[in-house]
Amino acid sequence: MTIAKIDISVDIIVRTRDGVALILRGSEPYKDHWAIPGGGVELGETLKGAAVRETKEETGVDVPLDSLHLLGVYSRPDRDPRGHCITMAYVAKSYDGDFRAGSDAKEVGVFKMGELPEKLAFDHLEILRDYEIWSYHH
Repeated sequence: MTIAKIDISVDIIVRTRDGVALILRGSEPYKDHWAIPGGGVELGETLKGAAVRETKEETGVDVPLDSLHLLGVYSRPDRDPRGHCITMAYVAKSYDGDFRAGSDAKEVGVFKMGELPEKLAFDHLEILRDYEIWSYHH
């Protein structure tokens, strides 16, 4: 019997007064593409705990655990070229401080929804479009 491996990750949309924070990826896959901050869930970690950790590692922002709202679950088997990865996308409460790129992020940028960069990683355009619809109701 073969047991297939499925990875679990989190993506965190950090809202600001001027748009949403995205990171410029410094490593493959999608090196030099913009992405929603996020990454893999570690063994023994909750999904929201991973979201808090990944946001801090990639943007320097401390996101309060209770400020995270689940936007959706994205599970298309081809969404990550490294293999099947299911991600939970969260929206964090609005943040208006300074960002500091870290981990595998080369840069943090803030983009208006109508002015997103052309080179987006993974299925992040789909997630951001879902966020745009969600934001009209919240």
